[in-house]
Amino acid sequence: MIANQIARMLLEVQAVRLRPEDPFTWSSGWKSPIYCDNRLTLSYPDVRTFIKNALADAIRQHFPDVQAIAGVATAGIAQGALVADVLNLPYLYVRPEPKKHGMGNQIEGRAEAGQKIVVIEDLISTGGSSLKVVDVLRQAGTEVLGMAAIFTYGFPVAAQNFTDKAVQLVCLSDYETLVQEAQQLAYIPAEASASLAAWRQNPAEWGV
Repeated sequence: MIANQIARMLLEVQAVRLRPEDPFTWSSGWKSPIYCDNRLTLSYPDVRTFIKNALADAIRQHFPDVQAIAGVATAGIAQGALVADVLNLPYLYVRPEPKKHGMGNQIEGRAEAGQKIVVIEDLISTGGSSLKVVDVLRQAGTEVLGMAAIFTYGFPVAAQNFTDKAVQLVCLSDYETLVQEAQQLAYIPAEASASLAAWRQNPAEWGV
């Protein structure tokens, strides 16, 4: 399955690290057994190519009417450009906020009114920052068909946020699949699975 292949690749290039015995601290203050940096996949041509083609295939399947690709700054910029190239579609990306100089753009590239867009993101946590991009694109008059991402933590709050915004989310791989692959590859002991599952259900309280 694609989800398992992606999870294995992320582990092998250390784009994802699982460390339940020595948790990471996120900027939010949450203690976390996982750290994910999908930018590392860009340094491995075979992995980079597999991911861009998998994202392109997912878009063809779920969003066949797509007319343009939009990347989420900053981590989704490169992935989005790669996918747009595979699909031979116009490309743009969206900043977290308008530039403080020059034209003051928040959307870099051309967004046409009525244009059907799929947003590319590398990682979904709560979905908050990713969905702000959807708001910006909708305000510009485009039609956002949905979002495609490499990996999701699968937080319940993220699912609710995407439902509330009426945005279809398609992810290549997810946290549960990653944990399964990590156990098969002996990256983590089997007895750590309960703790890892508990973190995904309540990350704010895990490890406190």
